[in-house]
Amino acid sequence: MSRFNIFAAISAVVFSALMAVAPLSAEAKEAPLLTDKAPVVKPIMDEDGLYHQSWSTESFLDLKEDFETAKSEGKRLVVVFEQRGCIYCKRFHEKVLAIKQVNDYVRQNYLMVQINLWGDKEVTDFDGNVMSEKALARRWGVINTPTALFFTDDLAGKEGKIGKDLTVVPAFYPGAFGPNTSYDMFAWVVEKGYEGDEPFQKYHARRLLKLRDAGLLN
Repeated sequence: MSRFNIFAAISAVVFSALMAVAPLSAEAKEAPLLTDKAPVVKPIMDEDGLYHQSWSTESFLDLKEDFETAKSEGKRLVVVFEQRGCIYCKRFHEKVLAIKQVNDYVRQNYLMVQINLWGDKEVTDFDGNVMSEKALARRWGVINTPTALFFTDDLAGKEGKIGKDLTVVPAFYPGAFGPNTSYDMFAWVVEKGYEGDEPFQKYHARRLLKLRDAGLLN
């Protein structure tokens, strides 16, 4: 399925869900709505031709080690595959992460490891196998960029599994969607929405409805 078709399908589900929104549990701690979308945080382009943030993780690309670091800091691990010249990667950094509220939320709640889709750096997968970045992409079936993979926060009973089997939602393409959708996905994972009764489409639709009613949806 093309990226356009993916976007169209999700958008259709999201807006059709506006009329059937599930109520939020009173105990849930939900991220604030995205109210200021002015891009003010500038990304950095490194020698590898990829965009990075000032707080981008300096990782040895041992993913189980990165997971443990994230857990010790009370954060979630997200691995983002990118590549040089990718217009959607540029959009992710210049249109989504460039928004201070989104940038702060991701920085405070995630350890974000960036992987070059065609890179040659050595990566250690969760099962201990070592390979190049591009080989890991093939192993996990990643073909589009940027692709964000959100990982479980508990590896108990999951020893020996490879990374793609430890994600809590299917691959997400943050550069193919606007700031609200990407921000809400990062928030929904932190709030463990995947364990509850409100799927992401309804979660996102409910929040869009609040923004619309407040005159803040544009």
